[in-house]
Amino acid sequence: MTHHDRLLIIDFGSQVTQLIARRLRELNVYCEIHPFNKVDDAFLKDFAPRAVIFSGGPASVFAEGAPMPPKTVFDLGVPILGICYGQQVMMHCLGGTVERGHGTAEFGRAFVTPAADRVDLLDGWFDQGREQVWMSHGDHVSKIAPGFKVYGTSPNAPFAITADPARHFYAVQFHPEVHHTPKGAKLYENFVRLAGFKGDWTMGAYREEAIRKIRDQVGDKKVICGLSGGVDSSVAAVLIHEAIGDQLTCVFVDHGLLRLAEAEQVVTMFRDHYNMPLIHADESDLFLGALEGVSDPEIKRKTIGKLFIDVFQKHAHDVGGAEFLAQGTLYPDVIESVSFSGGPSVTIKSHHNVGGLPEKMGLKLVEPLRELFKDEVRALGRELGLPDSFIGRHPFPGPGLAIRCPGEITREKLEILRRADAVYIDQIRKHGLYDDIWQAFAAILPMRTVGVMGDGRTYDYALALRAVTSVDGMTADYYPFTHDFLGETATRIINEVQGINRVFYDCTSKPPGTIELE
Repeated sequence: MTHHDRLLIIDFGSQVTQLIARRLRELNVYCEIHPFNKVDDAFLKDFAPRAVIFSGGPASVFAEGAPMPPKTVFDLGVPILGICYGQQVMMHCLGGTVERGHGTAEFGRAFVTPAADRVDLLDGWFDQGREQVWMSHGDHVSKIAPGFKVYGTSPNAPFAITADPARHFYAVQFHPEVHHTPKGAKLYENFVRLAGFKGDWTMGAYREEAIRKIRDQVGDKKVICGLSGGVDSSVAAVLIHEAIGDQLTCVFVDHGLLRLAEAEQVVTMFRDHYNMPLIHADESDLFLGALEGVSDPEIKRKTIGKLFIDVFQKHAHDVGGAEFLAQGTLYPDVIESVSFSGGPSVTIKSHHNVGGLPEKMGLKLVEPLRELFKDEVRALGRELGLPDSFIGRHPFPGPGLAIRCPGEITREKLEILRRADAVYIDQIRKHGLYDDIWQAFAAILPMRTVGVMGDGRTYDYALALRAVTSVDGMTADYYPFTHDFLGETATRIINEVQGINRVFYDCTSKPPGTIELE
């Protein structure tokens, strides 16, 4: 996006570097994260940043091979903000001194108090005399570089906030990007204001530029898109269709593991409402046949993934002459596939179901969302006119109901699960709770229990209900439903769904990657 003012984040390996970009995007500032070893003089000239941020990182500046920025970055004449290790590397490069901990390490919550002098970076700070921040450092600055002054201190960081206002260099020992620094967003807002950003990074502008880029890239060639019905692939499909119309054909692989009426909803929206060329590949018999008798969750996933690629490839050939494959790759996927230390790239997440197809089929990639975070994709979807009921949907896993059906999968169990899940989600919507919950779903357990319903004895399945709150899906806490809600929901499910006679609520919190039951 060359005509936007751009901010460069040089990544030194912090686990929260992505959060810096999130905070800046929230301020309508376009920024990119690049690992330190990829940023050289030629890169800086080409990127032409209006400002630069040095991220934190785990290294020590005096260690052999410590990550360093190019020296020329300090000669660009643009504002620079150093964070944690970024502060230390700035001091180290500009003539200050950094030392090992020796009792001055700080990890976790701390409080910074203001110095006598003030600096514009801290407008809105210190209204109450001190500010809470989040520290994470072992080494510390023991001598600031020439030209810098101290503007804030903490018990173990006498140089917690330093700056050289004449050169617009700023450095803080804490992490303003994290939730535990309550006024961190204000500090970033002050920094981009001082750097002269106009805040023109909007979804309206992105939409126009993305359409132009798609047209320039594709020309008059055909594009195929693997449409899952999820938010990412759907927004990508609508955006590309707006750019090139019927040159795009979507392939919707129905593996028989979707929610109640989901396939019909996807087909209706894209084929009928958006009038897109769409291949509805109903391959449920193939998938369910291959899964028959399979209980191991990892074998289920691998079976579904392999079949998905085979089926997609078969139907993609039906399009004929396609030269491009569209994917809903997001910016976090791009970042996670690049090693900041220069080592081998990690594998792109397995949820990219068409992984390997571009090489196998000789296709070039169209990835119009690769500069966006998830919340920005939702905003773009609204900009494109996708309904809120669709854009705000809870995440749904690629393997579908296969991982909400522990044990062997049967058509009977899938049908019971679909209807029970639909009742559960209907209850959540009726009580106005859907948007408060990050993800909610039902899972049919691999057990039957004896129960009495009316005057009859039943021997039916047990059902688990799950609902979690989360910011990014990395960690999750259970949603605190009332007893009245759970009682009402259980009653509805047992009354309306034949095959269920027990309902449980899973009220455990989960670490990364374990929100789903399998």
